[in-house]
Amino acid sequence: MGSKGGALATFMQTVSPKRLIVLVCLALFVLFVIPSQLGTRWMIIMTAVVIYSIVMLGLGLLIGRAGLVSICQFVLFAIGAWVALRINYLIQLPLPLNLLIAGIVTAIIGVLVGLPALRLSGLYLALVTLMAAGGGTLVLTRILFPNGGGGWTGQSIKGGVSSLLPRPMFALSDVAYYRYCVVIAMIMFLLATWQVRGRAGRAWAAIRQSEVTALAAGVNITFYKLWAFAIASFCAGIGGGLLAASRGGVSINQFPVQGSVQMLAVVLMGGVFNVWGAMVAAIFFKLVPELLLQWGLSTEWGTILFGVGLMQVLLTAPGGISDQLPKDLKKLWGLLLAVTIRRSKKTETPW
Repeated sequence: MGSKGGALATFMQTVSPKRLIVLVCLALFVLFVIPSQLGTRWMIIMTAVVIYSIVMLGLGLLIGRAGLVSICQFVLFAIGAWVALRINYLIQLPLPLNLLIAGIVTAIIGVLVGLPALRLSGLYLALVTLMAAGGGTLVLTRILFPNGGGGWTGQSIKGGVSSLLPRPMFALSDVAYYRYCVVIAMIMFLLATWQVRGRAGRAWAAIRQSEVTALAAGVNITFYKLWAFAIASFCAGIGGGLLAASRGGVSINQFPVQGSVQMLAVVLMGGVFNVWGAMVAAIFFKLVPELLLQWGLSTEWGTILFGVGLMQVLLTAPGGISDQLPKDLKKLWGLLLAVTIRRSKKTETPW
């Protein structure tokens, strides 16, 4: 109990009053200003961006903090939606409880996928998780995901009829559900930040630097590796449940295997060393393709953009856009300020 209290105290100490004010203003802007400026279509798209940011958050923690590469986060996202739909058919629980169970079940599946991480790393672990992604997609296709039939798989309805989770009474409209998703995302981001700044974050940092050194320091490598997979998969399960309750429900066409690779690319582009990278990654993954369609361009340009962006990040900005952009803006501001001061000195009238 003392260790948890110490971690919470450390977390609260790192939040300065200035940062807290900025976060509150940002939350108010996202909750109230954005919905007031968008129509129905873009409101649905922004809801998807918020949901995907939760999924990206889990993958970013896994890669950036624990140093483990997974290419099956996208399929775990789909499994979370499937579990939430089937639980709703069998028990019909309130959405928050349904989300929690879907997250826990997906976390257990993620731990099973992460068992090879105990002996594999790097490219070998990525290949194992990619095979798991392909197997998961094949299973979901075989059971005609999603559908609303009876039983655990629901195969009594043919043709893959889309299912939709019921929303809470206070979140029936698109704007209300968007705000509901934003609140859930805020909770998930706070939990992730607490984990990173607590004992788990220190253990992950030690494992990422050197497993031998971490073991010598008394870190339980097995537990914390699997815990990283569990947290990442829990985020995917929560996101899947939220997506299943969004407008239009879910379909198997939303979860192709190549989506797992694209998700990995945009997470690396956004930045895996801070939680803000998940928001940037979600914008790239969901908002950029919609903007391309709006401008009359093919979404294939988005894939090219992700590839070029990934190369640029790996070569020049390992911290991703969320880390590099503030530095570049600070340098630009300093340059503009210096130019302004120099010009003002030149235009001064000598006495």
